[in-house]
Amino acid sequence: MNIFIYDKTFEGLLTAVFDAYNRKTFPDLLLSAGDALPLFYEESFTVITDEEKAGRVWRGLQKKLSSSALSSLTWCWLSELPEVGMLLFRYIRKAIDSPRSIETNFSDPDVLELSRIWKRVDWERLRMVQFVRFQKAADGTFFAAFEPQHNALPLVVNHFKDRFAEPIYNVLPLVLPYLNDRFGDQKWLIYDMKRRYGYYYDLQTVEEVTFDDESSTSHLITGMLDETLMDKDEKLFQRLWKTYFKSITIKERLNPRKHKQDMPVRYWKYITEKQK
Repeated sequence: MNIFIYDKTFEGLLTAVFDAYNRKTFPDLLLSAGDALPLFYEESFTVITDEEKAGRVWRGLQKKLSSSALSSLTWCWLSELPEVGMLLFRYIRKAIDSPRSIETNFSDPDVLELSRIWKRVDWERLRMVQFVRFQKAADGTFFAAFEPQHNALPLVVNHFKDRFAEPIYNVLPLVLPYLNDRFGDQKWLIYDMKRRYGYYYDLQTVEEVTFDDESSTSHLITGMLDETLMDKDEKLFQRLWKTYFKSITIKERLNPRKHKQDMPVRYWKYITEKQK
């Protein structure tokens, strides 16, 4: 058994592909530094992430795969599933070695599994777009928190940038066009409670943000703004939204099981209409 040890980044994975072809030795297992090694193995090799090597592999894949298939690779990487690194390595190797495109060869188990993971990540992205609820802070910034199952935040940043600012171009074609020009002059912060990072938009650029001391900031723990941090009218608008939500509910047609399927329970604690 051959083992490659890499830094668990996508660039590191592409570098591992480059080194494997260069060494003519391909891994049976991908691990990160600090992971326990199996009891029996022939060789371990440490991959040093190199942007130039990763770029060469990516440019090679651009000649082999369509743009949608390339997007599927990066989207599946964001699933953060334990087996996704090795799955992507096998897929990339097959794409490079095959004389024709493999992206629609669903008889191949790796191609089929990649398609399934992509669908799960895309579904998570759609849920985020649907269920993220912003709260207006006293300084005019809109704040939202959530806990996605997969690391889908990078996939929706451009949606919210286009939604809250005049778009230069539509990066995510799946986003509904009518959202593009809404709230064209608002700042926002959207925060992943599970992975402890977020993105802040200041009307010009989107920047990734983290916070050193979250214990002193209650809304980074609960996901909900304290009333002292809210805009003076935010509480009123929340009450109005809850009233509207209740008024359109048809009690005779309530289906809790279906409701939980369409709106996962893990989102409820961050959704305005679900707060008491």
